Amino acid sequence: MGRLWLAVLLVGSGLAQTPPDLQRAFETAERQILRLNPSAFPELPKKVLADLKRRGCLIPQVQPVNEPHNVIKGEFAKPGQTDWAVLCSIGGVSSILVYWNGSAANPAQIAEKKDFDNLQDSGADGITYSRAIAPADRAYILQHYQAYGGTKPPPLDHQGIDDAFVEKGSVVFYFYQGKWLQLTGAD
Repeated sequence: MGRLWLAVLLVGSGLAQTPPDLQRAFETAERQILRLNPSAFPELPKKVLADLKRRGCLIPQVQPVNEPHNVIKGEFAKPGQTDWAVLCSIGGVSSILVYWNGSAANPAQIAEKKDFDNLQDSGADGITYSRAIAPADRAYILQHYQAYGGTKPPPLDHQGIDDAFVEKGSVVFYFYQGKWLQLTGAD
């Protein structure tokens, strides 16, 4: 998808750069994504931290955001249960790992994407990584469904995970009856 997006950008943009130059710029930007060691998030439960390190996860950061991010907690399975979600990058591919009730046993793995596919030209900041996750509550989910349509949400009694391509759009992953639904996020 990243290469297709790049081709569309080239055709529609009228950029002065040649395609090989722009391709190299995106490849360089992908290698320069700031990815933090899980130890940068001391709030993580110890077992979750150990599992992330065992997997070789690094947590990619949207620049120029100064505070470490892409590690969130919320009630992603059911009310009253604190779950953790981490954007885990391994070998240039990121997915969201969801640790149920703070346990390192059997985390869910969803939304796998190449980090390259989440790069965008941010003007003065250059080509930057632009994927961020955040908790999505009932009001957020309903507001975006009412504004943009899409899949009708099921009964909402806990949070979802908003997976955003910053300033472009997002999808909300909502765990319901043992499956992850993809609901309308920002447009």
